[in-house]
Amino acid sequence: MDHVSIVVDDLEAAKAFFVELGMEVEGEAPIEGPSVDRLNGIDGVRIRIAMMRTPDGHGRIELTKFDAPAAFSAEPAVAPPNTLGLRSIMFAVEDIDDVIARLRGHGAELVHEVAQYEDVYRLCYLRGPEGVIVALAEELR
Repeated sequence: MDHVSIVVDDLEAAKAFFVELGMEVEGEAPIEGPSVDRLNGIDGVRIRIAMMRTPDGHGRIELTKFDAPAAFSAEPAVAPPNTLGLRSIMFAVEDIDDVIARLRGHGAELVHEVAQYEDVYRLCYLRGPEGVIVALAEELR
């Protein structure tokens, strides 16, 4: 897998959220034209993307902002955990409490609570920009 793509409405806020999570902006570009229209099956596509990279360089997220046609929200806006489709993106973190506190400053909310799985991990789900669910895993040593 090369990367995961996330459609967002507020590109700057989404970038700030993932930078706070430890990712780096790899590049940004506007994209449009007949090949983009054909790829998406939509006429008149104009998008801006920001490629985000994990510090180790092995993971990437493409944040996509549709300028035309405008993006629309799926229903319900805050989908329950058993909704079909991409569930979450998981990140290994050193200090889950610190990461939660920092991401709350960017509008993130805990889906429920931080849970401990045996003596191995502390885990949680956060709802971030555009309702994307980010899973955090802190390995217990």
